Amino acid sequence: MAAAKRKRGGAATRARKRARGAPNGTGPPAKPSPQGEEREEHTIPAPISKGKWKNKERVLIFSSRGINFRTRHLMQDLRTLMPHSKADTKMDRKDKLFVINEICEIKNCNKCIFFEAKKKQDLYMWLSNSPQGPSAKFLVQNVHTLAELKMTGNCLRGSRPLLSFDPVFDQEPHYALLKELFIQIFSTPQYHPKSQPFVDHVFTFSVTDNRIWFRNYQIMEEDAALVEIGPRFVLNLIKIFQGSFGGPTLYENPHYQSPNMHRRMTRLAVAAKFREKQQVKDLQKLRKKEEKTIIPEDPTETVFETPAEEKPLDIELVKPELKVNLKKKKKLFQRQRKRQKNLSRRFMSG
Repeated sequence: MAAAKRKRGGAATRARKRARGAPNGTGPPAKPSPQGEEREEHTIPAPISKGKWKNKERVLIFSSRGINFRTRHLMQDLRTLMPHSKADTKMDRKDKLFVINEICEIKNCNKCIFFEAKKKQDLYMWLSNSPQGPSAKFLVQNVHTLAELKMTGNCLRGSRPLLSFDPVFDQEPHYALLKELFIQIFSTPQYHPKSQPFVDHVFTFSVTDNRIWFRNYQIMEEDAALVEIGPRFVLNLIKIFQGSFGGPTLYENPHYQSPNMHRRMTRLAVAAKFREKQQVKDLQKLRKKEEKTIIPEDPTETVFETPAEEKPLDIELVKPELKVNLKKKKKLFQRQRKRQKNLSRRFMSG
């Protein structure tokens, strides 16, 4: 038997799906409103924040191959503190740095934090505005992660931070450029979907000893005191480039010393110290081998010497008596008694 075909609009058609929140047709009919409307209006409550997400800053945070565990934890801490960040797989060492601009374009990111490891002991950080530029290269020192510090401070995940800068950032032109780069990278955009509408911690960038010191503090609610959360690290500026990951050099730090040069100077200082000790030993050996020069007697040397008083000589004509040791005399007497006892025993037995 052939199956009966369903006709459109017929009695066999299924009931169409009603919209969510619409009145059910099976219930009692809705009462007409005084204005003559037959349907009820179902309103949706407005969102809490009426603002819109306009600043579409996205930061790509990833690294090259060869980083150690501390760098990996630091990278993860920055991703946790920055809800507008994205992650990617490690980049191969053989690839050129210009490839990062294409990766940022694929990930739909316009800022980038790239950690570059060299010799498994030196860590470099690139901060770049992709793809136009500028970009800055830093040497990262004194890295301490969140898990390592175990500070008492704490903040809400996804909350927006305050950025505090040293007054030096407004005095020097290269520091002013870095300040704008830090603001665009580390500040969480307002009304970001992954962010929370709270401000409970602050990022501080202070300049000491020609280096930039990064700290993260919690703002206490009671008295607005600061309690450190972590992570913490020190950035030693190397160069600022006009383009993204390259281009003409805008600024070069004259106080920067590469890690290879620092290690070389340390080795040379140790070698110079060892060489100096060896020279002192050789000089002492030569002095010992030299012939001793005989200094002639000075006739005026005994001018101020006063002669000692002469004591009279006592000549003893009689031999002094020997002092008898009582212990030895007692031992001799005991030996004599033993001999007499032995002789008497032999005589009695015979």
